[in-house]
Amino acid sequence: MATSAPVYVPREEYLNTTYRPDRDWIDGETKEHTMGEQPHASVQGFFIQLFRNNTTEWQVRVFPEQRVQTSSTNYRIPDVCVVRRATPMEPIVRTPPLLCIEILSREDRMSDIQERVEDYLAMGVQAVWVVDPQRRRAYETLPSGALQPVHAELTLAGTGICIPLADVFAELDEMEAKS
Repeated sequence: MATSAPVYVPREEYLNTTYRPDRDWIDGETKEHTMGEQPHASVQGFFIQLFRNNTTEWQVRVFPEQRVQTSSTNYRIPDVCVVRRATPMEPIVRTPPLLCIEILSREDRMSDIQERVEDYLAMGVQAVWVVDPQRRRAYETLPSGALQPVHAELTLAGTGICIPLADVFAELDEMEAKS
């Protein structure tokens, strides 16, 4: 995550302010996201397109960089937020999403990511995936909140969602082969 001096703002001010890029709001402090570079954007675009192409089959809706209220004092902005298709439309997601995906940028620290994962799980999010485009790795959450490496496929229990890791990184591999 980008480091900067803490910026404290009242909740209503945060909710009525447009940040570019959007920011998390944690206990009254706004926190910037690292800006994604091409590897981050490629993986994020892959997930958005894949979930949109399968909205009917998987009974989901997908939102990039959607504000999610994880508690009364925390708002997070996952890179990709997947909700059940039957979830009512909410300007800010307050119903626990089915899945939140965090895509690492070069400056991200795992301790910061672990805090995000814990917030999502405490809210009731079914699963969190963390994807590292630089190292071509992915992690999924265990019920304990710990992240475990995924070796072949990202899956989501109780759904038909099964995504080979090779597919997640295929575009990156192609781009790097051409450079």
